Amino acid sequence: MLDETFKHAKQKTVGLKQTQRALEKGKVRRVFIAKDAEAHVCRPILEWCDKHDVECMEVASMKELGKACGIEVGTAVAALLKE
Repeated sequence: MLDETFKHAKQKTVGLKQTQRALEKGKVRRVFIAKDAEAHVCRPILEWCDKHDVECMEVASMKELGKACGIEVGTAVAALLKE
């Protein structure tokens, strides 16, 4: 499901900084966070999503999330943007 979601997404972010910038601009529809990512990395994103009613979904691992995003390394955070 995750692979298909990102495969068909026209606009997305990959990584913490890109996702934070998109959240600040109000462009994010859904955030994906890897369960094995370090808590201090994900905490600001989770708090932002909670405060601004942005859907947040957990993914099994950073490696799986990176693969779904089409990159060869893992990533802690990724997001689908509003179209």
